[in-house]
Amino acid sequence: MTSVDIIIVSYNARADLERCLHSLHAAPPATPHRIVVVDNASSDGSLEAVQRGWPDVVLVPMGRNAGFAAANNAGIRATHGDLILLLNSDTIVPAGAIDRLVARLEREPAVVAVGPRLVDGEGRAEWSFGRMLTPWNEAWRALGGSLYNRRVPAVTWHVERASRREAYPHWVSGACLLVRRRAAEAAGLLDERYFMYEEDVDFCAALRAHGGKILFTPEAEVVHLRGRSARSAPAATRLAYHRSHAAFYAKHAPRWVPWLRAWMRVKGIKLEERT
Repeated sequence: MTSVDIIIVSYNARADLERCLHSLHAAPPATPHRIVVVDNASSDGSLEAVQRGWPDVVLVPMGRNAGFAAANNAGIRATHGDLILLLNSDTIVPAGAIDRLVARLEREPAVVAVGPRLVDGEGRAEWSFGRMLTPWNEAWRALGGSLYNRRVPAVTWHVERASRREAYPHWVSGACLLVRRRAAEAAGLLDERYFMYEEDVDFCAALRAHGGKILFTPEAEVVHLRGRSARSAPAATRLAYHRSHAAFYAKHAPRWVPWLRAWMRVKGIKLEERT
């Protein structure tokens, strides 16, 4: 029988982590599963809270803040289930959502990774899938995202409509991403050059490069309380984003790197700084 390892990376997000674990235990998946929390050296009592409240959860302490990609890889290497669910600590998983994701993945052998419809705490859809990153796609995405956040009716209608339809995009969000283990291992797992951000787009690109298809499905829905853990260190988070952005373009579209670095210099962004 198919089994799934649910890997949750956490860093100083105790309240979100506890909420996520509560949702998983309140209505556990029928699919045989194991929950693994990989802790990036949190100082807020996260490890102790998990040990007290959920003794069945497997803990993988990193001993340092190794970043999102490296911590997820540690969780993957510590498990052996047929499927891997990468799940953010700032998610709430409704009853049946994981089982529906598993069932949808198993119906289509060519699909190696699937992501659900993500919604925020108000039930508004998140733009959680899309095309490969390019300057043009990013510009349109930024404009659309800004208008969506302002609740412009036409844009809201478009995002809601798109999030209600299945699609085969280039990537789905790593906030909740179900992937076949054999495909993840063939792709080399997540690229640990990405400390935070862009690792999901890069991972999906590697999965596609090995012949797999990526699927977005609204058959499952998960709540994503986006960005809450990043608020504890906004400056470090912004720097991590820019570093990952530069690394992504250096890997996938190097001709754009000089332009990207020039833009960063204009904005006063110094990638050589250390946090």
